[in-house]
Amino acid sequence: METQELDLLKAKLGIMTNVRDAYLTAIISGIKSELTEVQGLTLNENNSYHLMFLVDYAEYRYSNKDNPTMPRHLQWRLHNLLISNGGD
Repeated sequence: METQELDLLKAKLGIMTNVRDAYLTAIISGIKSELTEVQGLTLNENNSYHLMFLVDYAEYRYSNKDNPTMPRHLQWRLHNLLISNGGD
């Protein structure tokens, strides 16, 4: 799934080259680890809602390095994931 995530993230950011692939992949991996190990979520690779949340969250992390406040729409979506998933 990581290739698909990377491709979607690059499209969202308007990046056409592979120069930042390592950095973007590290962001995606870090978010996956945070969601599974810290938040206790089980991510489903076939779930488009999970995929797009990862892409949107990674775009926020990439674009807002100096702003630690998560946008409300991402907070809401994360909250919904936590409630619906329950760490199963």
